[in-house]
Amino acid sequence: MFGKKYGKRAFAGILTAALIMSVTACGSTPEAEETSVPAASFEPIESAPEVEVTEEPAVEEDTDEPYVLPEGMYFSEVTGEPISEEIKDQRPIAVMVDNEKTALPHYGTSEADVVYEIMNSTANDRITRLMCIVKDWGKIEQMGSVRSTRPTNILLAAEWNAVLCHDGGPYYNDQYFSQPWASHFSGTFSRVNNGKAREFTEYIVSGDLESNFSSKEGNSAYSTTYNEYANAGSHFNFVNYGDEIFLDQKYSRSYTAKKIVLPFTHNGSHLIMNEETNEYEYYEYNDRHEDAEDDMPLSFKNVILQNCSFAQLDDHGYLIYNCIGSGNGWYITNGVAKDITWVKSGETDVTRFYDENGDELQINTGKTYISLIPSDTWDKVIFE
Repeated sequence: MFGKKYGKRAFAGILTAALIMSVTACGSTPEAEETSVPAASFEPIESAPEVEVTEEPAVEEDTDEPYVLPEGMYFSEVTGEPISEEIKDQRPIAVMVDNEKTALPHYGTSEADVVYEIMNSTANDRITRLMCIVKDWGKIEQMGSVRSTRPTNILLAAEWNAVLCHDGGPYYNDQYFSQPWASHFSGTFSRVNNGKAREFTEYIVSGDLESNFSSKEGNSAYSTTYNEYANAGSHFNFVNYGDEIFLDQKYSRSYTAKKIVLPFTHNGSHLIMNEETNEYEYYEYNDRHEDAEDDMPLSFKNVILQNCSFAQLDDHGYLIYNCIGSGNGWYITNGVAKDITWVKSGETDVTRFYDENGDELQINTGKTYISLIPSDTWDKVIFE
């Protein structure tokens, strides 16, 4: 399935440039590994046969009126949905959330606009950690528990111009936090007595972020608004709000994917499409993830999986993904998966996604789940 290169025409120039620029703080990025996915894991969706039709004169038809933004609203660069113009220039935060079973239940994760799940260590059955991107962080009442970060998260947060919220991490982080584009708050949030060990008790609660931003002074001050390292425009290539993409209608090659099983054995994470909402709900440790704050499921309109190699940094399991470069992946929405290509050209550059024609991938408006799947377990991704 991955034996051919996607998007040879328009994508060729982009890919070449990305590979040249990929020698950065991450180190050299190897060519994306081409892997084969077991045929039994996927059900191809047959396209309808082409039929010859006679072209008739165009007839004016009544169409739905285009959506008109209410006054004081704009389309979010994070979800593509209408939100208040008052926070249009406000930069997001990226919150590191512990994903060990002891840390459950999570608080506030259902309010995240984008959630990354990536391997946090090669130890402990390759345990994962979540990173929650939140645009309207002023509404947070409680989020976490907050834990340490890794270099990959610093690079991913930077492409959102987000302030990374965490509690410490290995010294490998230092060279990235020393860069002018990196902003972070570490270990400066509230402790909540939840009866657990101290490492599971730190949360962002109301007022914490405002205090963190105001406590920075002089040259170390962080702006609450986008700075010179921000990327212009929407993070994703969204369809127009109110429209929707159905991948089996747009492309001749697509695959049934109402359940997505991920190769993270520690927590057994997977996503199942809710047929009523047409969104993917997150499951781990054999249960649906429900937020302790509002009992809402962690639910997504879009799922993006990236095939990404990594480098282990020491015997303790610390690692960094080769996320600057390019590779193949999947985009899944409305019960259908489409093979795609991803490119990230530099430390603060947005990760862009392309279809087989070399066109930038359009995705549906709404919340997005993203996972960097280690290349050595890429063939263990299963769609049902």
